[in-house]
Amino acid sequence: MSNKLLSIFSVIFFLIVTSCKENETTKTDDVVHPEIDIENEKKAILETLNNETKAAFQRNYKEWKDKWVHDPNITKTYIDFVDNTFSESVGWNEISQFVKTFIEEHPEPEPLPKLLDKIDVRLYGKGAWVTYEQQDSLRGLKRETRLMEKVDGKWKIAGMQTTIYGFKTDKK
Repeated sequence: MSNKLLSIFSVIFFLIVTSCKENETTKTDDVVHPEIDIENEKKAILETLNNETKAAFQRNYKEWKDKWVHDPNITKTYIDFVDNTFSESVGWNEISQFVKTFIEEHPEPEPLPKLLDKIDVRLYGKGAWVTYEQQDSLRGLKRETRLMEKVDGKWKIAGMQTTIYGFKTDKK
C-alpha cells in the first residue's frame, strides 16, 4: 500500500472517530433533566380529580369528559363488594357511553362526597399513579386508583379502578 493511500485512510479513519465522539458528546449534552415540583403536580392532579368527581356527581357530562384521556386503551373498573357487582369499560368510547347512559338513567345530581385533600402520588415523567380513599354518602368507603397522564400541560385520567366497601356496621 502506498504512503499516499495509507495517509488518506488514516485521515478518513481519524475523521470518523472524532465525528463519533462529537455526536456522543452532543447527545449527552442535549439531555435535559427538568426539576419536577412534586407539590405543584400533586395539587394539579388533586384539582383534576376533584373537578371530575364534581362533574360526575352533578351529572355534567361535558365537564366530566374534559378530565379524561380519550384513547382506545384506557380502562374504568368498578368492584362493588356490597352489591357483589363488577363492571369494566375499556376504551374511551365504551367509558364515555357508560357514563352517558348512567347520566340518562340517573339524571338527578347526587350529594358530593367530601372532596379529596389527601392523595398518594407517584410521578413518572408525564404520568402518575394515584391512590386514595373517599367516603361516599351513598356508597360508603371507596378506595380508588387512578392512572393520570399529562396532556397539553393538564393532568387527565387514563385509568380508574374503584373498589366499594360500603358502610361499616357494628356487629354486636
